[in-house]
Amino acid sequence: MRRVSGEASQEWEVLARAQSMVIARHQLVRLEGTPNRARRAVDARRWQVLVPGVYATFTGPVPELARVWSHVLHAGPGAAVGGEAALWLAGVRATVPDVVDVCVPHGRQVRSAPGSRISARRELDRLVHPVRRPPQLRAEEAVLDVAAKAATPAPVVDVVLAAVQRRVTTPERLAAALAARSRHRWRSLLTELFAEAGGGTHSVLERRYHLGVERAHALPRADRNAPRPTGADGATEYPDAWYRSFRVRVELDGARAHPGEHAFRDRARDNRGAVAGELTLRYGWREVAADPCGTAAQVAAVLATRGWTDGPRPCRPGCPVRPVHP
Repeated sequence: MRRVSGEASQEWEVLARAQSMVIARHQLVRLEGTPNRARRAVDARRWQVLVPGVYATFTGPVPELARVWSHVLHAGPGAAVGGEAALWLAGVRATVPDVVDVCVPHGRQVRSAPGSRISARRELDRLVHPVRRPPQLRAEEAVLDVAAKAATPAPVVDVVLAAVQRRVTTPERLAAALAARSRHRWRSLLTELFAEAGGGTHSVLERRYHLGVERAHALPRADRNAPRPTGADGATEYPDAWYRSFRVRVELDGARAHPGEHAFRDRARDNRGAVAGELTLRYGWREVAADPCGTAAQVAAVLATRGWTDGPRPCRPGCPVRPVHP
């Protein structure tokens, strides 16, 4: 980015600096009473038009943040970045989307500029982060909006886990934002996911595995959290799912990954089992909630290699699970 200006700093320039060197015509009119500065600068090729009525006060390539600023400024006062672009600003996403979602107060009519999508929101002031710039939805609201557009559970789980694991928000704040909404197409899944992530317990995920993977596909019933001596210093382990007859265990990793010492203990436990001739499968929310049929097929295939002869059954028409034979 190369600024082309020999003038001392003025009000418009102070404002532009705070907006990634982007400024809108309506802001110039408010500060100077006229947009003539923009006309002259564009004609002289010192500025460039980003979207109608919004200017980059420099020449050369336009950074992504400046592009996002251009769309929210085009939408006018009270507008805020939403959706995937808001998640990019918050650090949840690594890249900014090609189309920037912008929210405006309910009742305002704003035409989308090329590269943006406008939506009107009631009580928008309450949903906008109080200090972040450019104006943007709170991370919780952006997560729920992105999840609501998902056609399958996988993107829902992914966006929640990404936001929580990057410490952009918490399960408690997400749950509060969800409770304030009268409708959400993934309310049940989100409620379970928030409860498991916030409580530090795998019980919700275990229930999902038992009902959606094991029972729905007629897998053998596993012992759940049953005490089991490890043979090492008299210690006792509690496998999430233990298929005792087949010496296969399933461990369910919740929304909070196992850091540090816990990860070491998990590896040590799995290694001890391998020495004893046991096999460990490990699944998380992405596999259990987003692909229960694929998970069931994999577990069934492993159990078949260990002597299970009954075979699974599909849970519905189109389910990829098929009878498996050793």
